[in-house]
Order: sequence, then structure tokens, then C-alpha cells
Amino acid sequence: MRDPTLLPHLNVLKDQAKRLRTRLEAGGETVGHSKALELIAAQHGFNDWNTLHAALGNRPGPQSLAPGARVTGAYLGQPFAARVVGIQAMTSSPGNYRVSLDLDEAVDVVTFDSFSSFRKRVNGVIGKDGISHSRTSNGRPHLELSWS
Repeated sequence: MRDPTLLPHLNVLKDQAKRLRTRLEAGGETVGHSKALELIAAQHGFNDWNTLHAALGNRPGPQSLAPGARVTGAYLGQPFAARVVGIQAMTSSPGNYRVSLDLDEAVDVVTFDSFSSFRKRVNGVIGKDGISHSRTSNGRPHLELSWS
């Protein structure tokens, strides 16, 4: 079994299952969503989705993050690896944290083909689960973090 602290966030894993299902269907193989989740769990070294899901629930929270810590995740849907520059518990909103990240490689935060805008430094507010409450127009969180 793989170390759950090195796994992506639950939402990222669910997105992987959706993409796998779509790819298999394009190739003529129809699988249900639960089967796709099971395949993702197996890919990450777990016996089944329930075991993977339970392992994710045992990860440390943002309070274990400190400046210099390494994280992975997605910003506006773009995957990244980064170093935590700063983290601060928000007293005005208990359970939320303001984070500043220095991305290893800049990500394009614009979805238009004819225009790009790259960011290497990202700031956001996350909950204990590493997910921001703010969402893009398609409902995806602005910031999704995973850490060990």
C-alpha cells in the first residue's frame, strides 16, 4: 500500500476516474464510475476505492504545513508542484488558511487559445482539506493542495 500523504487530493482522484472512464469509452469499453474509481485505487496501490478513501481521511491537515514544505495540486485546473512560501491561520474564519506558494513552473491561468498569462507565485485561502471555497465558473476549486 502506498503512503497516503503522497496521494493527490480526493477531488483530483475523482477527476482521474472520470478521465479514465471517458478514455475507455472512446476506445469502445464501457465502465461505470465505481469501476473507474476501483481502477484508480488499484493504480495507486490500494485494494479498493474504500480503502483509498479511508487512507486519505488520515492525512495531516494544513496545520502541518510550514514555509519550505513541498506540495502538489492544481491551480485553476492546472497541475503544479510548489514550495510553501507562507501559511497563516485565519482568525476571522476558523478552519481556513491563507497560503502563498512558489510554483516550480509557471502555470497558464487563461483558457483562451489566443492569449496566455503565466503565474509562478500563487496565493489563496484553503480549508482543512486543502481545497479553496472559491470556485471557477465550471465549479472547480481555484486551489487544490496535497501534501505530506
